[in-house]
Amino acid sequence: MAIQTSINGKAVALSAEPDTPLLWVIREELGLTGTKFGCGVAACGACTVHVDGEPTRSCSLPVSEVAGKSITTIEGLKSADGTLHAVQQAWIAAQVPQCGYCQSGQIMAAVALIEKTGRPSDAQIDEAMTNLCRCGTYPRIRKAIRAATGQAAQAVEGAV
Repeated sequence: MAIQTSINGKAVALSAEPDTPLLWVIREELGLTGTKFGCGVAACGACTVHVDGEPTRSCSLPVSEVAGKSITTIEGLKSADGTLHAVQQAWIAAQVPQCGYCQSGQIMAAVALIEKTGRPSDAQIDEAMTNLCRCGTYPRIRKAIRAATGQAAQAVEGAV
């Protein structure tokens, strides 16, 4: 039985076994490889996607739990005309990535934080950004979040 959901704004019917982690369905069935496998136990955050707008670690979430929900991956952040999300633009400007492996999960967590708070304080950034970066780019991540809030916060405030 197919699991009906929405990925990056498109309705899809997923044919995976119900207990298959969402991460593997995204990568293997849908071919969206921007979301990364890191630990497999929802500890590192490399696999972070949005499920109904909430940052969610997809490596340990059974695909059956996303039936009828809306999922956004890193590939779904840019606009229809190809413009990168404000957070992605800030990431590039702040030269955040070193190895880059964790960055899609970091960006997804940052986008969710900004969408929730508008302009997060340092304490909110520290609390929300629990994804691990083995390269230690945390100061650049914070700098990019601060830079992006000027653009992303306006979009959130305009939608309210």
